[in-house]
Amino acid sequence: MSKGASITVGGVAVGIVLLVLGLPLWAVLLIIVGVPVAGYLMLDKSQRSRLRGVSRKRLGR
Repeated sequence: MSKGASITVGGVAVGIVLLVLGLPLWAVLLIIVGVPVAGYLMLDKSQRSRLRGVSRKRLGR
């Protein structure tokens, strides 16, 4: 299984667990989307550009 697929499966599992615990759907979606976005925004400019390069499979540096 690829890395992206395993992350997706993990996100779905977390969403199902949160729904079972009684959180409303909007709160579950906010957590699943908000946590990675907050993590990305906490990176500085050079770390963001490096992350974009890795996701585009840019070699070097």
